[in-house]
Amino acid sequence: MYHRLASYYLVILFVTTSSIYVVVAALLRAVTGGFDRKLKILHLFSCFWASCYTWLNPLWSVVITGREHIDGRKACVMVSNHQSVVDILVIYRLFRHFKWVAKSSLFSIPFIGWNMRLNRYVRIERSSLKSQRKMIRQCEEHIRTGSSVMIFPEGTRSSDGQLRPFKEGAFHIALQQKADIVPMVIDGSAKALPQKGLLPFNRQTVYLHVLPPVSCEKYGQMTAAELTGEIRRMMEEELTRMRNIL
Repeated sequence: MYHRLASYYLVILFVTTSSIYVVVAALLRAVTGGFDRKLKILHLFSCFWASCYTWLNPLWSVVITGREHIDGRKACVMVSNHQSVVDILVIYRLFRHFKWVAKSSLFSIPFIGWNMRLNRYVRIERSSLKSQRKMIRQCEEHIRTGSSVMIFPEGTRSSDGQLRPFKEGAFHIALQQKADIVPMVIDGSAKALPQKGLLPFNRQTVYLHVLPPVSCEKYGQMTAAELTGEIRRMMEEELTRMRNIL
């Protein structure tokens, strides 16, 4: 009963606050967009907005380690495994500047999708080769102008918490732009919220560990396929290590 009541509270909190926060986001974009070309201020507000739903959640706790591995002075390609929509809230809690890469349908969701549009996040239609190419071009442009990009290389959520095969797009971008790759590993989020449906939320600790950046100098001679396999191996090893010590 407690879990269900807490879940209803969180849904009501999300609906009521989102209708307010999206207005604040639009005002911020209007006021700061002229001088803040990367929209860092708006993204920082989005980090606060998303973090509220973990800070005020009595069922979830979040443990983040390795935050210092993200150098805010240089644009990079950030990649993470994907277990649940909770991952998005947890990654926002890094309070680091980046542009999300997300499926096109999310941009149509009231409040959240509108904010994604305001932030100039990058959309992708997985079934469209044209959309994939456009996504790569937009990500490369963001990196050239100083914004990191955040990508789930699995492309979709894992149904069992294990790593799915990685797509090569993120690593192609890193190679083309000679950008560092910052891998991160999330665990516990699949249990925090069921993959199908929104209720009930579960009591759970979600862990996010940021690994040291992989320098472009280290992988410059690799192909995109080789780099994809190497980063996936590193993340799988870290996921196993986290599960063994928790």
